[in-house]
This record gives sequence, C-alpha cells and structure tokens, in this order.
Amino acid sequence: MCGITGWVSFDRDLTAASTTLDAMTEAMSCRGPDDRGTWTGGPAGLGHRRLAIIDLPGGRQPMTVGTPTGTVALVYSGETYNFTELRRELAGRGHRFATGSDTEVVLRGYLEWGESLAERLNGMYAFALWDARHDKLVMVRDRMGIKPFYYYETPDGVLFGSEPKAILANPLARPRVGIDGLRELFSVVKTPGHAVWEGMREVEPGTVVTVDRSGLRRHVYWSLETRPHTDDRDATIAKVRELLEDIVRRQLVSDVPRCTLLSGGLDSSAMTALAARQLAQAGETVRSFAVDFVGQADNFVADELRGTPDTPFVHDVAEAAGTEHRDIVLDSHALADPDVRAKMIRARDIPMGFGDMDASLYLLFRAIREHSTVALSGESADEVFGGYLQFFDEQARTADTFPWLVRFADHFGDDSGVLRPDLTAALDLPAYIKESYATAVDGIRRLDGESDFEYRMRKICHLHLTRFVRVLLDRKDRASMAVGLEVRVPFCDHRLVEYVYNTPWALKSFDGREKSLLREATADLLPRSVYDRVKSPYPSTQDPEYARALQGHVKDLLARPGHPVFDLVDRECAARAAEREAPQITQASRRGLERTLDLALWLDLYQPDIALS
Repeated sequence: MCGITGWVSFDRDLTAASTTLDAMTEAMSCRGPDDRGTWTGGPAGLGHRRLAIIDLPGGRQPMTVGTPTGTVALVYSGETYNFTELRRELAGRGHRFATGSDTEVVLRGYLEWGESLAERLNGMYAFALWDARHDKLVMVRDRMGIKPFYYYETPDGVLFGSEPKAILANPLARPRVGIDGLRELFSVVKTPGHAVWEGMREVEPGTVVTVDRSGLRRHVYWSLETRPHTDDRDATIAKVRELLEDIVRRQLVSDVPRCTLLSGGLDSSAMTALAARQLAQAGETVRSFAVDFVGQADNFVADELRGTPDTPFVHDVAEAAGTEHRDIVLDSHALADPDVRAKMIRARDIPMGFGDMDASLYLLFRAIREHSTVALSGESADEVFGGYLQFFDEQARTADTFPWLVRFADHFGDDSGVLRPDLTAALDLPAYIKESYATAVDGIRRLDGESDFEYRMRKICHLHLTRFVRVLLDRKDRASMAVGLEVRVPFCDHRLVEYVYNTPWALKSFDGREKSLLREATADLLPRSVYDRVKSPYPSTQDPEYARALQGHVKDLLARPGHPVFDLVDRECAARAAEREAPQITQASRRGLERTLDLALWLDLYQPDIALS
C-alpha cells in the first residue's frame, strides 16, 4: 500500500527543492505510517510514505537501480498479486533480487519489459518511475482504478500524487475549483480523468501516462471489452468459483495481520467463507469485523433498500465459517462528530460523501486498524454480478441516464434544494448528466445477434463497472488509508470482471434474483439464511438523535453569517432544515444537513478558490 508523490521540472535541478518535496510527501503521512523516503535526481524528485505489508525490512522506497546510461527510480503504492510468478520469470531472464518485495519485482519488470510491464500485472497499484536513461516519467494505474493517482501539468513538467493533497502541497498547484468541478461534485457521474480541482487530472484506470521534454502522452493498456461467452450455466458457475478461489488465495498473502469485512450479505459472506476455508488448511483462523449501531437490531425499521438488519446474518456467517469475529458498535454522537466528518473530508479532499455511511466507514476502519493491517472486502460484487435494485427496475433499465440516478433521491435523499438557486441554475446538472451519459455509453460494442434487452443490460453493467464502482472504490481507499489500513477488493480482479461482464444477463440472473452466479458458485459455503437473503446495502443509522445532532451543528454554522459556505448553500433552506421537528426530518432533509456541513468543513480545511464563471 502506501502513498506516492513526485515532481518533474525539466527546466531546473530539483536537488535544491527538498523542502517542497518533503511537504508533498508528508501530506500523505496517514497512507504510510511505517516509513518515509525521498529521492532527487536532476529534474526529478520522488516521495514515498510506506505502509509495510510484504517484506517489512526490504521494501523501502523510493527504490532505485543504476544502469550504465542512468538511474531508474520507482515509487509504488499497492499490491501485485502475481509477483511470485513474475519474479520467477525475471530470475530466469538473469535478474537478481536483493529483497522479497513486490516493489522490486515491478522495478525489475520495467527494466525488462518497459511500459508493457503493466499488461503483465495482476493487482491494485499506482506507481511512477523516473527513467533517467530517457529523461522520462512513467505513471501507471491499475485496470479498475482501485488505487488513486492524480497529476497536475506545470509549464515545464508535472506534479503527481496518490491524493490531491500531495499535489496541492506544492506552491505551483493552485487550489481552485471551477464550474465543472462543482458539477462533478453534485452529479455522481464520476467522469473518467476528472479530479474536481482545476488543472488536475486522474491517471485513468488501465492507463500509462508518460511525460518527457516533448510533452505528455496517454496509452490505454486495458479496457472493458465485449467478447462472446460460450460456457453454459454449469461451466460458468464452476469458472466463477475457480477464479474466486485463486483470487482470494492470492489476496491473503501478507506479512502482517489480515482480516475480512463482514456485512452478512452475499458478497462479504462468500469472500469471508472462502478465506476462512483456505486459512484453516494452514491452521489459521480468519478475523472478521462488522459495523453496527447502538440499538439498531432492536429498533430496525425495514425500507425499500434495507429489509433486514445485518447483525443476525453476520453472526450466522461467523459461526458457520469459524471466524474470530468482532462487532464494531457505533453511537450517533460518534457518527455526527464534526472531527470525524472533517477527517473523512480531509481523507477524500472533496466534500463528496455519503453522510453517516462515510463516518461509520472511517470509524470501522479505525477500530479494525488496532487489530489488523490488511482487510479483504466484498466491495464491487454488486457491480460485477448485478446486485443493485436498478438492475431489476424497469424504469432504471430503460432510462436514458445513469441507472443509479433514477431513484437516487428516493433512496438517499434529494439535496438539490440545498444550493443557492442562482448556483443551481449555473450548474445546470441535468444537461451535464445528459452529456456525460451520452459519452459513457458511446462505443460500448454490441455482439452480433445480441438482443435489444441483452444489449441494454450490457450497457448498464458497463456503466456500473466503469463509472459507479469508481466512486465506491475511491471512498473505500481514502477512508481506509486515512487510518493506515490496506483494504483489498477480490471482486475487482480483472479476470473475474472480464469473464462475468461478458456473461449474458440471462445467465447472471438465471433464477430471477440478483447475483445468481455468485450465489450458486459459493452455495456450499453459505448459511441458508445468507443464501436466501435479499440484497441490503451498506447500513445507515436510523437513530433520530443523529439527525438532531446534525441540526445543532448547522445552527452553529448559521450563527456565522459570513461563512463562505453561504456563497454556495441557500441559507434559508439550511435554516428550515435545522428547525424541523424530529418527525419531519426526512431522508432528504438529513442529506441536506450533511451536505451543508461537508461543504463548510471543506471550505475551512482547503480554502479553495471557487470560480463560478
């Protein structure tokens, strides 16, 4: 895991810029609490914060190799799950290794294969190499975008980092957000490459970006492609199980304590059961952790999204799989704590959150970090196997927009009235979303003979795997790395994603239910209660005390009439929401309160230049 950053300036010698490089590196200290390092060489400077996972003494960075024509230096974040095979192949080609780390395998792999190394990697990674042989920077991001990676072009080079905060620590980067940045914040469309901050971009998933004296170039080494699927149902189920077994086995490799995140849903339960069985063969017991809220089990009220509380199912899985389990129980005071909210905004660099679900995720990870350094998550199975309600909602299926937006306001609250009317008009989010959707579906290839319905479902699956999943992956990475916890996502293995994406929808839902393939592929591992359970998303507190605490914080904000948040937020709307009686605090008004507080804290923390023209 870790945090990486760097600076390339072709018009100067960066050996004299150590103070700025140190500041960029330290901005991500939470991502790497175990070690730090910087390296400079002529026009390039690299910084690294380390969370030690594999080869604790040998994986220090930046890592360098001297060659007769110049040094090659690497800063690397993530995990390469096939590094043992690559190491074996490289050793057969004459490479000699000084450490047991996957970092050195990536470095040696670049020396052998150059930029085509990316195509050989299986993992989650963001890394940058300065190749002094050609005065060239090479930046590479994993296929699914699990690990974040940003860059900012300058007049004579580029700045880069795992997170925007590292780039913004350099005086060359201006903390400015324009109208398109605000549109991205309020639309939940996740435009590829968009970073919200003006002048900053993401290294897109599956992409290599190179920078030399002639400029910047991008090369896509992987994308989600349409291919025929020829396996029948039994063969498909068997292939899914085979892939899952291999993926979990690879992702359990660690030199530090690991655990699983267990929600009692199909995804995390299947992953936990697979991990438990594999570790049991080695005489180990898997640890599992779940989040819960004070009084949730006793006072739970079912709604369209969540028909059952998680805890009973969590305990069924823990008992059946024999895990060493712990519930992390949170109260409303902790969820509404402004300090927790500020930490999550600082972790994400933008106020694009999910309210109490963000706070609880951060608090869950903070508690887990006291016991484990690596956690396996069930994240992304819904996108891969088709688990969300919108996959089965005819209105969402046929809408000419992102399917998750069709009932988003119904499920999570409509906060569109929070903004000042003049800002709402200037943003024109419907037009932005319409244009973004048209771009997103353009070029999704249709198979010869594919029915209209199957092609429609293919587009919906593609949108979830190339847009929506990236919102959730970024959220999980930022919340976990804010406390120095590495979260791995087995369901994002590109082999599984490619295989299941090209499975016809009729096979994905062969029994008329969500995630049919995953359910049947792991049926022998699951308690009957979980096998039969209907999809339930990440939990949200139902305690009215949480909403009342939010109201109190907004009232405090209203007492500061000069706060810049009211350049964005409608003061009267915020005042009405803060005065509502408890029975009238709807999901929409609660989300509006959360959005107001998030924006205010973000403005306090970053003091961005907001440009509305």
